[in-house]
Amino acid sequence: MPPTGEAYAKALQEHGFLNPNDAVAISFWIISISMVASTVFFLMESMSVGASWKTSLNVGALVTLVAAVHYFYMREFWVQIGTSPILYRYIDWSITVPLQMIEFYLILSAVQPCSGGMFWRLMLGTVAMLTFGYMGETGTVNAWAGFIAGLSGWGFILFEIFAGEAGTASGNVGPHVAQSFSTMRFIVTVGWSIYPLGYFFGYLMGGVADCTLNLVYNLADFVNKIAFCLAIWSSAKTDTLEGSAK
Repeated sequence: MPPTGEAYAKALQEHGFLNPNDAVAISFWIISISMVASTVFFLMESMSVGASWKTSLNVGALVTLVAAVHYFYMREFWVQIGTSPILYRYIDWSITVPLQMIEFYLILSAVQPCSGGMFWRLMLGTVAMLTFGYMGETGTVNAWAGFIAGLSGWGFILFEIFAGEAGTASGNVGPHVAQSFSTMRFIVTVGWSIYPLGYFFGYLMGGVADCTLNLVYNLADFVNKIAFCLAIWSSAKTDTLEGSAK
């Protein structure tokens, strides 16, 4: 007779299988598969858009591919250990977030000259945001110091894409590039706010359980990675169909 109740849940955990009552583990699985599907989609679509958009779509596919691999590992970690996979999550972010920042540079430089300084400023803000966030969450530095320094990195990115060279350049491009840039900027501003809020309430205030925090982070990654790349794809497709992309 198959096990039931607590015995069933324990057997599932011991063998690394999903518990139908574990919403967080299920969200890890759904998102990992969604990332794989998105990777295939973006790679296939990169062959049907204008040359100026191809690199951006291929980089978008890298974002979702890297996230997919890490989500498979994070799911196993959650199912087996039952705690936040902090190290895996930050390894994922340390690769995917810089790639997303590169996207701003790629879509702008494809239609007008952009300085290398813009690229490196976005990278600097990204490195600071992730490094101090990780150090704060793991206790390497004071949690508040890591939080404030990480916020400063995010603020530096926001300044660049709103008031810096990237923000200025976005006002001198065609409507499709401008639309893509605007949506990507919105995601970086609003969508990314979930992460410092999770840090604040989860690690500084201690008011959010691991299960809730990981569920929110998973849903945030789903939107902030896939929707971010879909914004590029949508503009690329429209631009190509209208014949303005070469």
